Amino acid sequence: MKKLILLAIIGLGIVSCATQNTTKKMTEQPKEWKHTTNIYEVNLRQYTKEGTFRAFEKEMPRLKAMGVKTLWFMPVTPIAQQNKKGSLGSQYAAADYTSINPEFGTMDDFKHMVNEAHRLGFKVIMDWVANHTGWDHVWTKTHPEFYLKDPDGSFHRASGMDDIIELDYTNKEMRLAMIDAMKFWIRETGIDGFRCDLASWVEVDFWQQARPEVEKIKPLFWIGEYDELENPDYGKVFDASYSWKWMHKSEDYYKKNLPLQELKDLLIQYSNIGDGSMRAWFTSNHDENSWNGTEYEKYGVIAKPMAVFSATWNGIPLLYSGQELPNMKRLEFFEKDPIQWTNNYQMAEFYKVLLNLKSSNPALRGGDPNVGTYLLNTTANDKIFSYLRKNGNHEVLVVLNMSKDPVDFNIEDEQLSGTFKNVFTKMNRNFQDGKSFTFKPGDYAVFEK
Repeated sequence: MKKLILLAIIGLGIVSCATQNTTKKMTEQPKEWKHTTNIYEVNLRQYTKEGTFRAFEKEMPRLKAMGVKTLWFMPVTPIAQQNKKGSLGSQYAAADYTSINPEFGTMDDFKHMVNEAHRLGFKVIMDWVANHTGWDHVWTKTHPEFYLKDPDGSFHRASGMDDIIELDYTNKEMRLAMIDAMKFWIRETGIDGFRCDLASWVEVDFWQQARPEVEKIKPLFWIGEYDELENPDYGKVFDASYSWKWMHKSEDYYKKNLPLQELKDLLIQYSNIGDGSMRAWFTSNHDENSWNGTEYEKYGVIAKPMAVFSATWNGIPLLYSGQELPNMKRLEFFEKDPIQWTNNYQMAEFYKVLLNLKSSNPALRGGDPNVGTYLLNTTANDKIFSYLRKNGNHEVLVVLNMSKDPVDFNIEDEQLSGTFKNVFTKMNRNFQDGKSFTFKPGDYAVFEK
């Protein structure tokens, strides 16, 4: 029986998380790379002054050197003009599912970029917006029956968003047209998967129908924007999901001084889901940055410990454009507002160390039932979050100061023994000689053996 075992050691007691059988996927899994990958979200509009595929191509060697494995492109389809927001509109209000937004270039430019990404060793996934379209999407003229309607016969606005209208998933022909559109991008451009926007706003049986049909072309990677704690059925279709509850709880933890134990308890709930699917962990993305603030607004002094967590906990680390700077500004969503790049990518080496460790150390494989994750007991459990991940003889130790205070503490746990190398300082440490630490606010340490 394949199992994931999470031991949460709290005070003097031990709480053993329930083990879970892995959920068998309904289709062939994507290739081995999903267990060791990371995802870098590309906001093409704001990435360069030009905001084009060709301009972004010049950035890819830098991202490869930083350890990025998978590039996720926000929607590249044309933007509806009717009822659009701002001067440029939302990339999530499509006017056509099988064309390119001229703001970014041509279809040939996109194909060239995907080919170059593949040549460099990247996987490429694209944003897919299945729940809704813009008001003047081509289907509103050719197939108005594809849409939900209000009692007066008008198109039904999506909840809280006046620039988009919702599709009708009781319409079988619409479903087939959506699947054909997804197939188009696999067949024509060779992308490797989809990030599915607001996946849980679409009936799960559509994804159950769509995935095996689209994968008749080739196995793909599917990440859905939903939280599996709230939508467990979607985990039987998607390879990875979002960790929204974690993101909101961790922000509240920092801003409202919640007990650290609440975060640990939430992680136990996530681990109880098992390894049939994975979680994506992040400190920023396009929605968070634009509407709720940068990771530094949300997490303050623990922003870097939170980033270390995202790269080392069970799952997939997800980065957003500009985090390697770091980017300290909220990017406009409906206007041109380029990232202010400098030649000094201050966070690039930090992320390079973490992303390479994630890719190379078997103890950090995401969604692998052979990997055990163990919370470690410390003399400062209310401030320090420490855990050990093991896969055979491979181990990774993570120690995070999750408080706003300096902390002197010891790790008091028999799980930790032997000699490890600090991945940031490259110094060896034999924990048989002692397990004491002195951390300043924002400190973290990661060791491997």
